[in-house]
Amino acid sequence: MTVDVVIPVYNAPLLTRRCIDSVVNYLQASIRNIYIQDDASNTETRKMLDSLVYPQLRVFHAPGNQGYGKSVNDAVARSDADLVLVLNSDAEVFSDFLPVLGNAFAADPKLAVISPTEGDFPSAKADRYVRQAGGYIVTYRFRGYAFLIRRAVFNAMGGFDAQFGRGYYEDTDLGRRLAQQGWRMGVHPDAAIRHETGASFGRDQAYRDLVRKNRTLYYSRYPLAQQNVLLVSGLFTLADFSVSLANAIEQVMRQGGRVHWLTPVLSSQLSCLQMHNNVISFVMILKLLLRGWSREDKRITAVWILPGVSVVLRTLLMVWVRIRRLQVQEWGTIAL
Repeated sequence: MTVDVVIPVYNAPLLTRRCIDSVVNYLQASIRNIYIQDDASNTETRKMLDSLVYPQLRVFHAPGNQGYGKSVNDAVARSDADLVLVLNSDAEVFSDFLPVLGNAFAADPKLAVISPTEGDFPSAKADRYVRQAGGYIVTYRFRGYAFLIRRAVFNAMGGFDAQFGRGYYEDTDLGRRLAQQGWRMGVHPDAAIRHETGASFGRDQAYRDLVRKNRTLYYSRYPLAQQNVLLVSGLFTLADFSVSLANAIEQVMRQGGRVHWLTPVLSSQLSCLQMHNNVISFVMILKLLLRGWSREDKRITAVWILPGVSVVLRTLLMVWVRIRRLQVQEWGTIAL
């Protein structure tokens, strides 16, 4: 399968140059073209881009600032490759991970998009997640810092939604739309990049306002993505879950929510990146139940109780459920 690279650029010339150099140095054997979409950057960045002489490079300067999503859409529209690798300009490549990601596509025809990990992903952590065909881990929350996507699927979905403007949450929105259409998304722990967060826009008040605005837009479209289920159990494993419980958990995560699973000892395996697991303790339960005082999307919305939970803990959970008026569900014994 053919691969083109897309790098949307807005200022940060040093990091952008590092990103482009690393792509050429490590990925040139696996790619055809590198499409740079300059989103009306400053003069320094523009001059740097125009000075590059890599034969694979195709630089386009937008007449005005369009935002991340529109920049990516425009650049992808210039490609005719089977797959497109989209990289933030503050990312750095340090190995050719494309064969690994390509193998995942070959193994799973329903995989739409896959990302390398953002920095080191320890093998001990990776081993806790179920691996799919091709070695990837399922995620239901797509993040756009670096991703390889089927170009035909990206185009069929209409790309990123321009309503998100300069950026933030347009990637999460696309992920929800992909999940609704039955496509799978993944992260591959055997592939990694380095990523500097916020290099283009910084972390000032304007950034915070933009994130808040787009977060509100995202949750207005997908209110069920605010689900945060606290799952408390005895000594259970994934294999012990009934079909109905496993389906209910997957439904929460497919809708963009998260499951926080507390067990007496850490579970040996988790189904996807949106399933979190910690050892039961009163401190951990209190920490989870007090989540989200300032952000509604982080609050626990439901408590699910499985067999094996002590009477004392069950009583405390039920008291908290009544105080916070949370949804509660008690799951019975293991059933197939």
